[in-house]
Amino acid sequence: MRQAPKSFRLHIGIFGRRSVGKSSLVNAIFRQQVSVVSAVAGTTTDPVEKPMELLPLGPVLFIDTGGIDDEGELGNLRVDKTRRVFDRTDIGVVVTDEGRWETFEEAICGELQSRGIPLVVVFNKADVKAPAPDMPEKLRESRIPVVETDALTGRGLSDLRQALIDTAPDSYIDHAGIFSDLAGPGDIVVLVVPIDSEAPKGRLIMPQVQSIRDLLDNDAYCIVVREHGLKKVFGSLKTTPRLVVTDSQAFSQVAADTPPGIPLTSFSILFARFRGNLPAQVEGTMAIDELRPGDRILVAEHCSHHPIGEDIGRVKIPRWLIRYTGGKLRFDHVQGHDFPDDVSPYNLVIHCGACTANRRAMLTRIMRCRHTGVPITNYGLTIAFSLGIFERALEPFPVALDIYRARKHKKKYLAFKGYASAPGASIIE
Repeated sequence: MRQAPKSFRLHIGIFGRRSVGKSSLVNAIFRQQVSVVSAVAGTTTDPVEKPMELLPLGPVLFIDTGGIDDEGELGNLRVDKTRRVFDRTDIGVVVTDEGRWETFEEAICGELQSRGIPLVVVFNKADVKAPAPDMPEKLRESRIPVVETDALTGRGLSDLRQALIDTAPDSYIDHAGIFSDLAGPGDIVVLVVPIDSEAPKGRLIMPQVQSIRDLLDNDAYCIVVREHGLKKVFGSLKTTPRLVVTDSQAFSQVAADTPPGIPLTSFSILFARFRGNLPAQVEGTMAIDELRPGDRILVAEHCSHHPIGEDIGRVKIPRWLIRYTGGKLRFDHVQGHDFPDDVSPYNLVIHCGACTANRRAMLTRIMRCRHTGVPITNYGLTIAFSLGIFERALEPFPVALDIYRARKHKKKYLAFKGYASAPGASIIE
């Protein structure tokens, strides 16, 4: 695969009414027929994704959505899919036509702004009718970039590209890498990669590939080994590795084989930090101690792989948790973009490492859980906790480790005093 993965791309969502020219605008940007266009309202049904290189930003992903004003039972399903695109949008493009600006467009802008998503307003079909002069000026006073376009002739497209570049969040441009503060030039990092029935034929899984590339970008040395060869690697090295990273499923064996002085963690925990919010998920992990028989747990995966054999989310994690808690638990599973709007029925959410998600999508899910008071953790953190090696797996991340120790100490103190921790109480703002 030569293209950058979707998870590394800046996600640009295109929103607006039906038939305002959203798809025509996307086609004009790409200079090809990416989205189907017609005079029939509601031609675009499911969101259409198209990657491209938008220099100097680099890799981006345009998401052409159906009209949010769609009607009827089928229309409502289309609108629901469009609304889910908000969850993973880094920049919103609000498209209207013929100078129209009403409460509908205001509502879309309000939704984006309430989520902290920067946006650009496009008045399309400006050749037919331009907006009233005071409207673009009013938007600009609110620091919202405004562009007038004609998708059919290409008018205003260069202005739109520039507006997107100017609007890109600093966090996208300056976001730290996977190992940016963990390994530098000349450091040795050992990656433990088991090969089992779920490993893709002839290639590595995405977190492993992305980790190797990030280490190379940092001029670090990378040793890739299967779990049964780890001891031999330690015996052959004259320099102590800076870090050992393992697939979470091999945590027990790798922890036993790695000398105490060498920091150890997992790919999944690395991605909990890289894609989401590690302190929040560390805090969520501690809710495992509060689980009781009959409690309901949501296991969420962002990708849509076909589970086989001893699947980690459907077989191994439930088995380890049931063994740890000593009682029967209920597990529900979701994949892809089907994360529920309401997570309140659950006592815990366990998420994958989100290697196929962009950071915005993962942070949205974490925030949704926290607003509802439902703890959220991830695969690697859950496995390390249930296997009794949680503190060691957090050693490379001092802030997360301090949070864990503070919460652990507080729980012991409250238990000693005879108090119970307040539900939803948090030391993380």
